Amino acid sequence: MKTLLVTGGCGFIGSNFVRQQIQTYPDIAIVNVDKLTYAGNLENLADIENDPRYRFEKGDICDRDFIDRVLSSSSIDAVINFAAESHVDRSILDSGPFIQTNIVGTQVLLDASRKANISRYLQVSTDEVYGALGEDGYFTEDTPLAPNSPYSASKTAADLLVRSYFHTYGFPAVTTRCSNNYGPYQFPEKLIPLFISNALKDEALPVYGKGNNVRDWIHVLDHCRGIDAALRNGEPGEVYNFGGNSELQNLELTFKLLDAIGKPRTLIRHVADRAGHDFRYAIDTTRVEHELGWKPQIDFETGLRSTIDWYLANKDWAERIQSGQYRDYYETQYGKRLA
Repeated sequence: MKTLLVTGGCGFIGSNFVRQQIQTYPDIAIVNVDKLTYAGNLENLADIENDPRYRFEKGDICDRDFIDRVLSSSSIDAVINFAAESHVDRSILDSGPFIQTNIVGTQVLLDASRKANISRYLQVSTDEVYGALGEDGYFTEDTPLAPNSPYSASKTAADLLVRSYFHTYGFPAVTTRCSNNYGPYQFPEKLIPLFISNALKDEALPVYGKGNNVRDWIHVLDHCRGIDAALRNGEPGEVYNFGGNSELQNLELTFKLLDAIGKPRTLIRHVADRAGHDFRYAIDTTRVEHELGWKPQIDFETGLRSTIDWYLANKDWAERIQSGQYRDYYETQYGKRLA
């Protein structure tokens, strides 16, 4: 593969993937398509924006004419779709944008990619499509889909569209699903960057309910390595799950974060729980270990420390994006809960 079209490449995971590809493969070229909504930030790729192998195109994956033009203007070998509305809390407030971007946008990309005879399509998805686990067990690639939020329902619909294009048209598509990501350049609506940012300003850390919900944490660079492995070596029509093997209750994670920053646990504020809050996510990575030779390389303690250090070194980046629309959202989501 010589030229990749990456959608949503200015977001958290997408920008880390674009950088990883440019740094790892000297002969790769990337066309990055991003609508630059609130979580898409050109600053995320400022260090490579002048690389001759990199090109940015601002646009919406729901715009058929735009996507057709981009695909026809370059000799694209593969499409990797990161573009998505991705926060459960926002989907609870308004599911409309999730339906449009995550479902309609995926359909537009699939149709345009078929028309352009793309040799590989990769859909980046989430473990939330599987629903929730109890105290025991793990999600595998064969776990039935049972989404519990508007966000996960929209991602499930997109995954099923991808599956249908493989079975109906023989379209060479692969789907990846992962557990909770963390690392540099993550928009501060998500738990870890939000709590780092608030703790540094001695502001309250809003923990949903009792804080006993469990998540499996994977460093974004490990996830990007997994996507790369699935892109290059995965079988068309298949699904590959990636997890960090780092399960933590949200409250336990909050303790670790505050201790690492050197802030008191009195900053924790238990707030009313999220509607329909899934209890536990955990991924069995046996398949990707055996078939793709992938394993997480960054243990959680090391990854959390490096993530905190990154936010400490990039306070200006966080301050610039924690304004305007984000502040309006934060007030809507947490204002009354913290009152």
